[in-house]
Amino acid sequence: MSTQVPAILFPGQGAQYAGMGRDWCEAYPEAQALWSRADAALGFSLSDACWNQGETVNRTDIAQPGIFTTSAAIVTALHSQGLDLAQVPLVAGLSLGEYTALWAAGSLSFEDGVRLVRLRGEAMQAAAEQIPSSMTSLMGATEEQAAQVAAHGARFGICQVANLNAPGQVVIAGELAALDAAEAAAKDYGVRRTRRLVVAGGFHSECMRPAAERLKAALAKVEIRSPRCTFLTNVTGGPLTDPDEIRARLAEQVCSSVLWERSMRTALAMGHKTFLEPGPGTVLAGILSKIDETAQVTSAAKPDPR
Repeated sequence: MSTQVPAILFPGQGAQYAGMGRDWCEAYPEAQALWSRADAALGFSLSDACWNQGETVNRTDIAQPGIFTTSAAIVTALHSQGLDLAQVPLVAGLSLGEYTALWAAGSLSFEDGVRLVRLRGEAMQAAAEQIPSSMTSLMGATEEQAAQVAAHGARFGICQVANLNAPGQVVIAGELAALDAAEAAAKDYGVRRTRRLVVAGGFHSECMRPAAERLKAALAKVEIRSPRCTFLTNVTGGPLTDPDEIRARLAEQVCSSVLWERSMRTALAMGHKTFLEPGPGTVLAGILSKIDETAQVTSAAKPDPR
């Protein structure tokens, strides 16, 4: 690792793939030990589900703990190679990635984290089955255009701006009839193209309210400590330090817009220019390049040959 300790950005759902993290376990016993802890904490073999069961890894209740564990295992492996977690200046995570960020910041134990994200995945899947819903990408849309399209869709049911990831990378979410209406009217608001996403449901909208209530109850029973470095929340794009407020925002987050672009602009305004993305994948590096092409992101998606 470089002597300059980078800020760390953690990916969210959608970054998963079959076999994620296995190469790190083969290269680093520290990574394998963390996966074994995940299996023990959950009471089943998460590693087998992620590595050997094909499309199972894409199930919301498997993908979420799988991504959490992959990212945490990569950080643990890098720590064994000299990454000083005590010196990390800032952490942030995209949606699910907030839990990994809080673990890295010392706010959340690994076992509590992996159990919470497993429950979060189950709760979000159940909410999606209860309220048929989905998400739609608005290609090249501005925040204002997205809000107008979502407001049009909301005449027909739940419809909200779900993700503001980067300039032109905007997603809305809601009930199926509302999304149909929003897509049909999108060009009237200047949106050139829409694309319905292949997801289980309308994440980051009021369609997830049952999941938020389950998460709130679970979070009340978990110890959360003040983070030892700056932690940015998706809900506001700004820092949080108070454990009770962190709990509240984590529960609220599944129904709220992911303000990732705002979070990244906050980090950049604080003077952070060097970032580490512990996989799976390299999605966040691509997003950040659209926000500020001068930011330097190292994506630790695969272990370096040793």
